Amino acid sequence: MNDTWLEVACELPSELADILAEYLAGVSGAGVCVENLNVDAFSPSEITHSPLMTVKAYFSAADDMAARVAEISAFLDDLAAANPGAAIGKPAVTTVKSEDWSTSWKVNFKPLRVGRRLLIVPSWEEAEAGPDDIVLSLDPGMAFGTGGHETTRLCLEQLETVLLGRPVAPPPSVLDLGTGSGILAMAAARLGAGRICAVDIDPDAVEVARENMAINGLAERIECSATPLESLAGPFDVILANILAEELVRLAPQLTERLAAGGVLILSGILAEKEAFVRNGFAAQPLVYRETAHQGEWVAMLYSKDAAPA
Repeated sequence: MNDTWLEVACELPSELADILAEYLAGVSGAGVCVENLNVDAFSPSEITHSPLMTVKAYFSAADDMAARVAEISAFLDDLAAANPGAAIGKPAVTTVKSEDWSTSWKVNFKPLRVGRRLLIVPSWEEAEAGPDDIVLSLDPGMAFGTGGHETTRLCLEQLETVLLGRPVAPPPSVLDLGTGSGILAMAAARLGAGRICAVDIDPDAVEVARENMAINGLAERIECSATPLESLAGPFDVILANILAEELVRLAPQLTERLAAGGVLILSGILAEKEAFVRNGFAAQPLVYRETAHQGEWVAMLYSKDAAPA
């Protein structure tokens, strides 16, 4: 694991933060966070957003940061030109240790309710759970997925609806593509799924996910690895893919191939402005579009594959 990282921080109006975060996620490949210093709430609906936010991206110490900063600065210049009057700052580069990165945000991560029954509790916090609550203890470390971001919440809510609405037997199989902290795979286990396969291309994320699964007593229930999608043995009754819109479209044939007849595909990580792009990207697949769920600037899309004729 890399012990030293270079952090690039950019301050800009909150309404532009998601645009920059998505761009930096594609450039970095190692992690992005959006910092809102006014977070002190049990639910995202209670959060008062600052007019300005800081978006931070992380790069390996071996990266050519002069070239990276020039590339990011050019993107910010284009963003400023498209939004006259917007107060967009210059990128600032600092060196951080992995331990600093993975712990400094913890003060703002509080117990969080998602959907009807899911209660996400930081591993260092305590929360009073109701008799029907499904509690997930979580330490996301450097991996994406606390449940607070709209993309993760959308996935959790869709997953809860899908799994609680299916027959109890046989328990459905689930693939969590881009598992991050492992939160979606763990929720699937608690919601009654059978075989669960959680994969991520980032070995650090796989390590974090495995640790969270162990904390929740689910290490034996979930197959967690960095296995590429093309090497996974399917099919799966439910597939969760919370990744970038462009990657979703690129992987559309493989996702469809690994979805069982009668199965459900949940796509997230999609900015609302890219919904049509993803819809068009999946139009050629033998899937049925069901619905789009919205939260903030993000959407999740639900598809199904018709059952094979008897």
